[in-house]
Amino acid sequence: MIQLTAASAFFVMIHLLISGTSFRDVLVRRIGEGAYMGLFSLLSVAGLTWMIFAYGQARTEEWNTVYWGVGAATRHIQILLQLVAFLFVVIGLTTPNPTSVKQEGVLQREDAVKGMLRITRHPFLWGVAIWAIGHLIVNGDRAGMTLFGTLLVLALAGTTSIDAKRRRALGATWEPFATQTSNIPFAAILAGRQSLRLGEIGLWRPLAALAVYAILLVGHPHLFGVPALP
Repeated sequence: MIQLTAASAFFVMIHLLISGTSFRDVLVRRIGEGAYMGLFSLLSVAGLTWMIFAYGQARTEEWNTVYWGVGAATRHIQILLQLVAFLFVVIGLTTPNPTSVKQEGVLQREDAVKGMLRITRHPFLWGVAIWAIGHLIVNGDRAGMTLFGTLLVLALAGTTSIDAKRRRALGATWEPFATQTSNIPFAAILAGRQSLRLGEIGLWRPLAALAVYAILLVGHPHLFGVPALP
């Protein structure tokens, strides 16, 4: 438990206490943007790898209490949530977005708010959050709650952290985009500030998401040692 807790704390710390605060700006001024991004990427990969290996070890330890079991209905809910998650993740990653790394220039476009961004300006992070919720439902042990709970909190906190970072860096340039979009999915549409135009997403992005989803669904027992299908 110590290893998994330490790995989770480290992963949260580098994202919320370094990348998500003005301390990031200090580091960038000291070592440069390129050096900072390289170091942060290295720390992120190391932290995630540490978490994965610690989780694999923790699952078989005696302290790993199971708080709830998994039934057929639970697995069906999980499968549905993962479909939604991958739609958000893949479509989000393939949509030009000023909240993404090195894509601030999208704000200069007339069609900066397009497709998935009409639903949320943080589609990737919301996809990760939905992915984590689904895994929490079918992993009712302490190790699973620690790993997937950490990723859920980090994804949700990351949306507000990125907003604050973009506001500090871009100032007035950021505000029109933030006003036209919403963090919470569909909030801007429900508030009348935005309209849903699924045609802007295109066909290939959902198809790519479905392909990735199908591959991981079928390959889950081979990749992670646990079947995803009921």
